Amino acid sequence: MNDQVAPADEHVDKHVRWDLQPPANGDTEFLVGPGGRLDELKRAYRIFAEAMRGFRRLHFVGPCVTVFGSARFRENHRYYQMAQRVGHKLAEHGFTVMTGGGPGIMEAANRGAREAGGKSIGCNIELPHEQEPNPYLDEWIDFRYFFIRKVMLVKYSYAFIALPGGFGTLDEVFETATLIQTQKIKDFPVVLMGSEFWEPLIDFVKDTLVQQGTIDPEDFDRIILTDSASAAAQHVKEVGMRRFGLSYGPKTRKRWWLLEHPRDAKPNPGAK
Repeated sequence: MNDQVAPADEHVDKHVRWDLQPPANGDTEFLVGPGGRLDELKRAYRIFAEAMRGFRRLHFVGPCVTVFGSARFRENHRYYQMAQRVGHKLAEHGFTVMTGGGPGIMEAANRGAREAGGKSIGCNIELPHEQEPNPYLDEWIDFRYFFIRKVMLVKYSYAFIALPGGFGTLDEVFETATLIQTQKIKDFPVVLMGSEFWEPLIDFVKDTLVQQGTIDPEDFDRIILTDSASAAAQHVKEVGMRRFGLSYGPKTRKRWWLLEHPRDAKPNPGAK
């Protein structure tokens, strides 16, 4: 077989094109390129509807503090117990404790809030291996899209507390640090709990990122490192009162003419 080679001066018009096949199973293909026009329109509507559902459901939950951490720690682990204590302390100060709604650190923080008589909220993500909401939630919302869930965890929180975790926790810590650095959120308290776990990361940031000039020293200086649940909760309270004008008083009332009824809440049938 003779291969024909185009002359050097002849323009060869080659274009890589997308194979526009309909998505096989919805969201799995969301990030792999363009889909059909109708499929993309339907997906855009689902994203809008999910965002509006989150705005509606979380509008009345009260000033929240979001607690991040691994789903893999069990109740006999020291980090689980640390998260349980900080959830308890946050609730004592009047904050709603919000988590990703799953097991491990998330469950512990929700559990601590429940034990203190506070409010406990979960923003659960739908995964191929389904993550069930933990039994210590007063309300929870299931999200299909990670980025919508992230927006909700930031929008309704006045602080983040991160305990040891994996890729997801690191992603949340650095995304929050980026939002603070770029002033998308200002004077936002971030507390890392579990000094032994976080110190190597803090050293890397200070000794490498700052030294190489990829971030400014103040970009990470506002992050607090502690093992004390009391200190973490007190810091969040002081910043909230001083910088955000939070105060103790009656909650925002629902309006019937906006169809803001108690049935909008989704109680946890497995709650203890």
